[in-house]
Amino acid sequence: MSEQDAAASAPRVVSSFLEQRREQIAQRWADAPLFRSVFTVSRDEAVEACKAVVDALSEAAVSGRLEDIKAPGLDAVRDQLGRMSATLARTGSTPAQIADEVAGLRASAVELLREEFADPSAAQAQEAVLALTLLLGTLRLVVMETALDANAELIERQRQQLLEVATPVIKLWEGTVAVPLIGTLDSARSQVVMESLLEAIVDQRARYAILDITGVPTVDSLVAQHLMKTVAAARLMGAECIVSGIRPAIAQTIVQLGIDLGSVLTRASLSDALAYALGKQGIEVSRSDAGASAR
Repeated sequence: MSEQDAAASAPRVVSSFLEQRREQIAQRWADAPLFRSVFTVSRDEAVEACKAVVDALSEAAVSGRLEDIKAPGLDAVRDQLGRMSATLARTGSTPAQIADEVAGLRASAVELLREEFADPSAAQAQEAVLALTLLLGTLRLVVMETALDANAELIERQRQQLLEVATPVIKLWEGTVAVPLIGTLDSARSQVVMESLLEAIVDQRARYAILDITGVPTVDSLVAQHLMKTVAAARLMGAECIVSGIRPAIAQTIVQLGIDLGSVLTRASLSDALAYALGKQGIEVSRSDAGASAR
């Protein structure tokens, strides 16, 4: 057989090899770090997962699209590979480490493939090995892609959780809640603030909501707009919203930007805002030498 004919028939040879040696390949791969580190309880589950990957590679090989990550068959195991990558990512593995574990599958598969030929150095054998190597390289790319996607999803979930933790809603008194804001406000965090505050207003049946911006370093027109929207949304929910903690520098910035907060109720500090909310509920707040007391 000429080298040209050997190269043309290599994908079909590899596909046939994968079908015939499916069980043996799966048994060897099940002990590889890639599968062993994911399927820690049952080896049988690892073997079945390996068989699914072998079947996908066989389908991709017969299509001739050895270097196409969108080749037929690969989509069938993409979700499975994604779940495996996510599991490995949670244990601390990086996409590069996961890709190296996929590369580790090549040696055992190539060893079995060489056994199919009486002369492993023949052109047909060499072309088949090359085809299998290309196919496993494509699998490596697919796994890297799914690993990166899994990492991106994990990072996004963690970012969302941090946003929620960074914007707690505190019940200060019956019917009064507060959101102490610390750090820079952006669109994403402002949206979380609004959602968390509105949910708290409903859950606590709050009539007064305090937005304390003592810990916000700067206020620009975008932040001011977010505050205005939050105040308006709270009013629609039946709660009066009070903004507290506007420091002198922020007050000057707001004036210089020409931002109109005339419709927003403000107080100098969180304690002043709480005193106002309590007073509106008929709770008198007075001060004595020993400190503040409420009755």
